[in-house]
Formats: sequence, structure tokens, C-alpha cells
Amino acid sequence: MRYNRREFAVKAVERERGQSVAKQTSGQASQSQKTSESQKTAKKTAKKTEHVLEQTPKSLLIGTGMTLLGGAMWGMNSTVAKLLMRDYQLDPIWLSCVRALFASLIFLVGSAITTPQKLAGAVKDVKSYPKYLVTTLLCVLLVQVSYLMTIDWTNSGTATVLQTLNLIFVLAWVCLRGKRLPLKRELVGVLLAFAGTFLIATGGNFASLSLPWQGLAWGLVDAVSTAAMSILPVVLMLKWGNMTINGITFLMSGLILCPFAQPWANIPALDARGVLLLLYTIVCGTFLAFWLYMAGVMRVGAVRATMLGTSEPVMATITAVAWAGETFTFTDLTGFAMIIIMVFLVR
Repeated sequence: MRYNRREFAVKAVERERGQSVAKQTSGQASQSQKTSESQKTAKKTAKKTEHVLEQTPKSLLIGTGMTLLGGAMWGMNSTVAKLLMRDYQLDPIWLSCVRALFASLIFLVGSAITTPQKLAGAVKDVKSYPKYLVTTLLCVLLVQVSYLMTIDWTNSGTATVLQTLNLIFVLAWVCLRGKRLPLKRELVGVLLAFAGTFLIATGGNFASLSLPWQGLAWGLVDAVSTAAMSILPVVLMLKWGNMTINGITFLMSGLILCPFAQPWANIPALDARGVLLLLYTIVCGTFLAFWLYMAGVMRVGAVRATMLGTSEPVMATITAVAWAGETFTFTDLTGFAMIIIMVFLVR
């Protein structure tokens, strides 16, 4: 009887151990299954992302053209903005506010006509409002204000040179995210972009970079915010569309600047030329330039788009000659060649 009890106890212990092992095995299998499912989900997500971001040669060609054109419009706009601030004494904050408000209306109307469901969805997506605010502050408000303030404190050439520093921030972000070192071709492209932009903007005169600390500070802010503009809005734009996100962020930027600019109380006296310049900076220099550039970013990627965006100083120089009486030099042409070579290197 004692033996039977002992045998029963031993069997009970073995049974408990068996159940424990079974549970552990079941738990491991369940965990393995969850891990497998998680990996499958990650792969599906990766494939979906790759499908969204993977581009055909035709799409890359279109994206390249859109980015170059967007940069060119920004280049023309820098000259237009300088003329408005120089000839009509427009305040940079006032100009940034008015540009943002009127451009946002164009973006929102365009979105309501072409993608009304996305516009409605973006407005109802309350969880994304913090992302809208961050994008507004870093990618719209700071980009506009810092660039105009840099021009105001220094000149358009120096502002363009400082803005080109965004190439370093974008490439650094891509390399950190991909856990890799820059490719030799990328390094050469960056160096050529820097050298070409510097030569075009300054004419090779190193003394022209002597600038007040306020101008340097605003220029660095512009570089960081321009880099952020090539990275942060992409996910939101893939979800809700280029026009929708631009419309929302530009509207928020204009509203934030309103208390400081008070556009209703500080209306400048503009003649017909001034009105045309202001219309250009709103429609072409803001709406079309931002829409084209961001559409290009979504097709060619942040690094390539940022480098292609160096078409801005090229067009800035051309419009400065055509509209402000500047002259080309051998150094300018050398800068053109460097930027063109860079475009072929970073393909």
C-alpha cells in the first residue's frame, strides 16, 4: 500500500512535470509562431514599402525633372524675394506669412478637387495632428523664415551656400538609418555640389563669406530645416497626398505667423510690378516649387532630390543676371559644370 502510494506520488509528479514541459513547449511553439508571424508581417510591410518607394526608370526620370524644376523655381523666387524686400521694403516675416496663407488655399482647393477623400481623411485623422505640427514647424515655417532672414542679413548668394549644407544632414541621416558609410560616388557628388554652389553663389571670392553671426545662425537653421523637409513629410504624403499635406502645413504655418506679421495691418504699397512679383512668389515660388520638389522626393529619394535641388543656385544666378543686371564669370560657368557632373554621378 505504501509502495502504491509512493508510486502514485511519483506518477503524479511525473504527470505535473509532463504538463509543465508540455506548457513550456506549447509556449515556445506559440512564441515561435508569433515571431514567425511578426517576421512575415515585417516582410509584408517591407515589401509594401518597397512597392510604394520602388521606382521605374520612367518614374525616376519624371521625379528628376520635377525636382530640378522645383529647385529652379526656388532659385527664381530667391531673386524675386530679394527684389520685394529691397525695392518694396517687405518684412521677411510678413512675406513668409502671406506666402504660406495664400499658397495653402491653392493647395487645399487643388486637394479638394483632385483627392477629396484624402483631404477629408487627413482632417479627420486627429492622431496625426502632432505630426502635422512638427512638419509645419520644421519643414515649412522654418524653411521659409530662415531662408528669407538669411537673405535679409546677408545676401541671396550666401544664403544659397548655407542652405546647401542640408546635403550633409540628409546624407548623414540616410547613412545612419541604413547603418552604412557614404559611397565614394555620394561623397564625390556632395563635394562637387558644395564646390559648384559655392563658386556660383560667391564667384570664388572667399571674403564674401564674412557675414554677421545672425546671418550664419539663420543659414544653419535653414540648412537643417531644408534637410528635414526632404525627409519628414514623405510618410504623411504617401498616406494623404502631396497637395493635402502641403495645404494643411502651409495653412498652419501662416496662422502661426499671423500674430507676428499682422498682414492685415501692414499692407505694403505695391505697384503693378510689385503685385506681379508677389503673385510669382505665392504661385510659382511657393505652391508650384514645393509641390514639384516634394513630388520629386517621393520618386527619387531624399539624397538624390536634395542634390538635384542644387539647380536652385543655377537658376538664382541666371535670374539675377536677367533681372538684376549681374554678370557671369568663368567661375560661375565652372560651378555650373560641377553641378551638372554631380547630377550624373548621383543617379
